[in-house]
Order: sequence, then structure tokens, then C-alpha cells
Amino acid sequence: MSTAEIDRQWTTRLRKRATGHLPPEKLLPDTQPAYVSSWIYVFGVTTLAALMMVILSGIILAIRGPQWWHSSAIGHFVNSTHLWSVEIFFFAMIVHLWGKFFMAAWRGGRSLTWVTGVVTFLASVGTAFTGYVSQTNFDSQWISTQAKDGINATGAGSIFNVLNLGQMLMWHIVLLPLAAVLLTAIHVLMVRVKGVVPPFEENGATK
Repeated sequence: MSTAEIDRQWTTRLRKRATGHLPPEKLLPDTQPAYVSSWIYVFGVTTLAALMMVILSGIILAIRGPQWWHSSAIGHFVNSTHLWSVEIFFFAMIVHLWGKFFMAAWRGGRSLTWVTGVVTFLASVGTAFTGYVSQTNFDSQWISTQAKDGINATGAGSIFNVLNLGQMLMWHIVLLPLAAVLLTAIHVLMVRVKGVVPPFEENGATK
């Protein structure tokens, strides 16, 4: 096979395009700009760390089933770890989101990076909601019965039945987490491609 034929292959074109936008030294950089040494960036990393704990504890809960945490001390501990990881995740994400808003993080062609962060937040809210209605206790019953009328009023109740435990559990452990993790990965990769947004005085522009 000639070099020209190899260059025309979709795998070759995809590899060259990927390495052109995101070479290894940019994907896993050795250093960062001085302005990254700020507390606001810690909350982004905290969000990622909390997400990993949410996934790990969620996998354990999924393996043991939706009743395990009601009858086992270990299950209660894992369930509590899952809950508090979610609390830390949302706290850190909201601080990160608002911090980036006031820093105008969409500057320098980073608007899509900002949008993926916002969409990730919305997907995470849906994931948390389906988690609350999947607790199989009185809390989940109250939340689902209070939410059903509002959801039905939008017309979404025909495909999103909050009173259906099996459906909500599948949304919570499969569909929405997959969306949230995929969006998070895209968001991080886009940060690597475009770089961290500099302070206003760094580039002398606010656009």
C-alpha cells in the first residue's frame, strides 16, 4: 500500500486530526500558566474527584441492588458515601460554574467549552433527581408524587414516568450518568484543546 493510499484511510485522517488538535504534550501537560494557581480552579478538580467517587459508590450500589442499603450497615455507609459525594459534586460544580461565568470563560473561542459545562450541569441535575426517586423509601415516594403533576403538565410524563421505579432506576444508573460522564470528558478535552482562559488583564480583551 502506497503512502498516498495510507493517507486517504479514515483511520489515518482521524489520527492526524486528533493529534493535530490535541498532541500528547497538550493532553497531559507538564506545566500550566501561573494564573492557574488560583482557588477557583480547585473546584473544577474537586468536581471531577467527587464524580469519580459518585461513580465508584454507585457501581457498588448497583451490584448489590436497590434494597441493600436499607438492611445492611455497609450498604448504608456506601449509600451515604454516594449521597455526600453528590453533595460535594454539586457544590464544587456550582462554584466552578459561577466562577467561570464571572471570569467570562467563553472568551477566546471557548464558547462551546462553556456550553458543554452548562449542559453537563443540567444532565447532572436530571441524574440527581432520578436518584432521589429511586431510593425506595418514603422520601422517594413523596418526591415522585409531588413531581409527577409538573412533569405530566409538560407532556413529558408520557415517556418519563417518575412513579415507575424500574424506569427511573435505569435512567439513573445508565442513561443520564452516561450522558454526564461523556459530556464531562468532552468538556475536559475542550479545555485541553483551547487552554485555560486567561485573566482579563492577560490578553487585554473582554470579548
